[in-house]
Amino acid sequence: MIALDDTDRALLRALAADATQSAGALGRRLGLSQPATWRRIKRLTDEGAIAGRRLILDQAALGFGVTVFLGVSLAAKGRVSLEDFERAVSAIPEVQTVQHVLGLYDYRLRVVARDLADFERVLRRRIMTLPGIGAVDANVLLSEERLPGPL
Repeated sequence: MIALDDTDRALLRALAADATQSAGALGRRLGLSQPATWRRIKRLTDEGAIAGRRLILDQAALGFGVTVFLGVSLAAKGRVSLEDFERAVSAIPEVQTVQHVLGLYDYRLRVVARDLADFERVLRRRIMTLPGIGAVDANVLLSEERLPGPL
């Protein structure tokens, strides 16, 4: 576990909210100099607290108005390797995340589509033809709020 002080937590919260902020802007917000802010960011990155920085795209603005979470159970876990399934599902551009989970399903997928007809096409032509597919359960996202996390 990484040791964090209150300033580290405030820095991580600020970066999680907007990772495009400059070190100078972050430093002013936290009462630190720019070099001190950079040192903290570098330390937190080196220690693994910061795994990367990502851009969050507005999928609706890009024409993908439907998000569906799929629970996928593999039919024959012994016949199809998990790696084969993961490789095949990762090649589908509409699949945004692939999570190997413990519970009712083997995998949880986040799938985006332009509309429900487009989702049906992706489901029928791409997902249901994957190796080892058994049961599939779908949940359509109605709304989403991004929360700051546990810091």
